[in-house]
Amino acid sequence: MELKDKRVMVIGLGVSGRAAACFLAGRGATVVMTDRRPDLAREQMPPGELRLGAEDPAWLRGVDLVVTSPGVPPTSPLMREAAALRIPVIGELELGYRFVRAPIVAVTGTNGKSTVTVLLGAIFRAAGREPFIGGNLGTPLIAAANESFDVAVVEVSSYQLETIERFKAAVAIHLNLTDDHLDRYHDLAEYGRAKARIFENQEQGDWAVLNRDDPEVWKLAHTVRSRAFSFGLTRPERKPAIWCESGALAFDDGDRGGRIAMNRFRLPGAHNLSNAMAAAAAALVMKVEPEVIERALAGFSSLPHRLEFVRAHLGAEWIDDSKGTNVGAVVEALNATPSPIILIAGGMDKGGDYAPLRAPLERKVKLLILLGAAREKMRKALAGATTIECVAALPEAVRLAAAEATAGDTVLMSPACSSFDQFKDYAERGRVFQELVRAL
Repeated sequence: MELKDKRVMVIGLGVSGRAAACFLAGRGATVVMTDRRPDLAREQMPPGELRLGAEDPAWLRGVDLVVTSPGVPPTSPLMREAAALRIPVIGELELGYRFVRAPIVAVTGTNGKSTVTVLLGAIFRAAGREPFIGGNLGTPLIAAANESFDVAVVEVSSYQLETIERFKAAVAIHLNLTDDHLDRYHDLAEYGRAKARIFENQEQGDWAVLNRDDPEVWKLAHTVRSRAFSFGLTRPERKPAIWCESGALAFDDGDRGGRIAMNRFRLPGAHNLSNAMAAAAAALVMKVEPEVIERALAGFSSLPHRLEFVRAHLGAEWIDDSKGTNVGAVVEALNATPSPIILIAGGMDKGGDYAPLRAPLERKVKLLILLGAAREKMRKALAGATTIECVAALPEAVRLAAAEATAGDTVLMSPACSSFDQFKDYAERGRVFQELVRAL
C-alpha cells in the first residue's frame, strides 16, 4: 500500500486513531485528523491537519483514503460522504494488516476475547516466541508494523471487522455469540454477521477455531473455507477438536493426540475452561508443544476486572467483574460465583434482552442492586426474580451491599451494561469499585 504523498483522513482520535495517524505521517502521507470532540489538545496529536467538532463533509475534499476508528458508526456524515464519493474506507485493523509481517492469530466473540488473547501471548512466550499482543484490548495492530515479531495475537471486535477488506488471520478464533451492541446492530443476526467476517478472507491452509457448544458459532463450520478446529466441554463427533476429559484437556489435531493437565489452572468457571481450550487449540495448530501449553495455563492469572477478587469483609467476599458489560457475561459470572450472591448491576443500556438473567437470579442471587441509567429498565425486566433495590450511583450501591451482606455471601459487581453513563470505561468503573470496597 503506497502512502507517500497521499492525503489520508483519520476519523476518530482515540488510541487506534492516533496510532494510525502517527504511522501514516511516518510513511509520508498528508494526514487530516478529525474528531467530534471539540476540546482535544493539539499538542497530544500527531503531525497533520486537525479538524474538531461537528463533521463537515467538505473536509473530504482532496482525500485519497479514509482510515476510521472502531467507535465511528457507519452513519457518521463523513463516512456517508466518503461512500458517496467512492473514497476507499478502511479501519486501523485493515491498515495494520497491510504492513504487519508476522502471522496473525485473531480472537473474536462476545465474551472472553481479552482473556484468550493475553493467554495466547503467555503460551507463545513460554514457547520461546516473541508475540505482539494487542488489537481491541489495548495496543493497536498498526503499532506492530515497524517491529519484528514471531506472531501477532490480536483481539478483534465486530466494529473493527466492519471495515476490513483483505484482513486475514492464519488462525481465527470465534468464542461465542450473545446479545451485545444492539444499540449499533439491528439484531443478533446482524451482529453475528459482523463477527463472522473474521473468516471472510481465510483460505484452505488457515484455521478456524470454533466453539461447538455455541450453536450460532458452530454453524459457521459449514461455511468457512479454512480448516475447522472445534473446542467444547464434551467429546466431539469429529476432529480436529479439543474437549474436557477427566480433569484434563484432551485433543486430536489430526496429526497428534494427547492430554493437557488442568489441575493447576486457576481461572474459575466453565467459561474459562472454554477460553483455555480455545487458546490451546490455536497454539496447537501453531505447533506449540502440549507441555508448553500446560505450563503456561498453570501460570496464568485472571485479567483485571474479570471476576477479580477484591477483598473479604466481615466474612463476605467482594468480586469485581466490571468487564461483564453484557447479559451473557453476567450469566457466566453468576454461574462461576458461589451463592448466596448480592449482585450489583446497571449502567448504560446497550439494547439487549435482560430475560436470560432471570433464572440465575432466582437460583443464586439474594439481592440485586441496580444503578445508573438502565436501572429502571432492568428493574421492570427482572421484577419478581429476586429482591431488587435501585440506587443512583456506585458509592450508594457499595454501601447498601455492605449493609446487607453477611458471612458466606459473595458481593459481585457484574453490570450487564456499559459504563459510559458515569465512567470513562469499564476499567475506571472497576477501579472505583475496588477503592470503595477497600475503604469499607
